[in-house]
Amino acid sequence: MKTILIVGIGAGNPEYITVQAVSALNRADVFFLMDKGSAKAKLNALRRDILQRYVRGSAYRIVEALNPERIPDNGDYPGAVGQLNSDKGEIFERLIATELGEGQCGAFLVWGDPSLYDSTVRIIESIAASGRHALAYEVIPGITSVQALTAQHRVPLNSIGGAVEITTGRQLAMGLREGVDTVVVMLDAQESYRLLVGQGWQIHWGAYLGTCDEILIDGPLDQVADQITQARHTARQAHGWIMDTYLLKRIEP
Repeated sequence: MKTILIVGIGAGNPEYITVQAVSALNRADVFFLMDKGSAKAKLNALRRDILQRYVRGSAYRIVEALNPERIPDNGDYPGAVGQLNSDKGEIFERLIATELGEGQCGAFLVWGDPSLYDSTVRIIESIAASGRHALAYEVIPGITSVQALTAQHRVPLNSIGGAVEITTGRQLAMGLREGVDTVVVMLDAQESYRLLVGQGWQIHWGAYLGTCDEILIDGPLDQVADQITQARHTARQAHGWIMDTYLLKRIEP
């Protein structure tokens, strides 16, 4: 039997690692790191830093593999993501078959929390369910970008007695349900927050949360929307990519 640990490593600060995650890291014989190219090299540099900080001894191995690119969705976003996950699944299965010995434990270090805006759990679940490998897997939660965002802005996530909606920029552009007063938006490449200007919202926005590149902006959306857009464009140009999250709250009369 082989074991896979899917470990949430937090939103960017090595100190976001939980005690449970540290214990899990020290069980692993092999760490699998997906290489997303030079523009995102800092992501794996942080993973290596975490291993150096928290793993006792140096008996573990690190195995890197190229992360497949997502094909243009041409209007079919679920189809494009499904193909990406299928491609990643083939790579994950090959790594498990060739780089992990019988009785050994391997780990994937997932940004934030494995259950929020990530498909590693789905992919490993599919491999285990295929029956092609004697495989057990565990999921270790991590600090999400949402938690990091609210902590950095020193704001509670929910209003008293209110509900919280977590959505995407694509869904936000299609409109909000009536009565929603608190919204978390993940990775809004479309900058859909601009569609809500003039509708009485406060925004708490953050990019590269927990890292040395962190950017935080908050205020009435009508006043800071242009500032956020400029910050996004500048950061993307500087780093080649951007990872951002924001919280919207209705401004009470």
